[in-house]
Amino acid sequence: MILYLLFVLPGLLLSTLAAIYTKSMFSRYSEVEAVSGVTGAQAAQRLLHEAGIYDVAIEETEGFLSDHYDPSSKTLRLSPAVYEQRSLSAIGVACHEAGHAIQHARAYAWLGLRSAMVPLVSISSYMSYILFLPGLFMSRFMIMAGVVVFSIAVLFSLITLPVEWDASARAKKLMVSAGIVSKHEGSDAGSVLNAAFLTYVAAAAGAMFTLLFFLLRSGLLGGGRDE
Repeated sequence: MILYLLFVLPGLLLSTLAAIYTKSMFSRYSEVEAVSGVTGAQAAQRLLHEAGIYDVAIEETEGFLSDHYDPSSKTLRLSPAVYEQRSLSAIGVACHEAGHAIQHARAYAWLGLRSAMVPLVSISSYMSYILFLPGLFMSRFMIMAGVVVFSIAVLFSLITLPVEWDASARAKKLMVSAGIVSKHEGSDAGSVLNAAFLTYVAAAAGAMFTLLFFLLRSGLLGGGRDE
């Protein structure tokens, strides 16, 4: 248990700090309204049109920062704090999600790979513990199967990094060129996106720490397994 905590706690700490920092940056720039006066939904629409995309729907959804792009229905779903607000935070987040829609339209390879992995990832973390924990007492094969299954979740978290970074890069560039924000405002809105990206970095680091624990505990790394 102590060894497990030593590997898991750093990831939890990083994720907590990243989440706090992201909420802090979002709150800070949610108080700053863009000179253009556009809402998050309007900003996303303008960004998509700037990229030549006209077949993506934009809807309001429930939840705080529950914003996401659904490639299966070509729908951009924005939370109330983003959809109807005119702040730099709202515009930044909305344009980031529009960046994912642009990735989809441009057949961005990393996004396609991540989307294809979603069904597997939804059960991989759960199944890995079901296999790994009993395997410590019953079967080395079950341990190895648990490690392999959890590796899918780790791979997914790593693939997410270039996807999120690229979406933000597209948003930062186009929100200025489309006249949604000024260059200075774009820098501030980009600060919110940079903070959000850290949450994905923290999640990837936490997943890798957990995988490392699995490898060490199973004896697949470090030479020998505790009997």
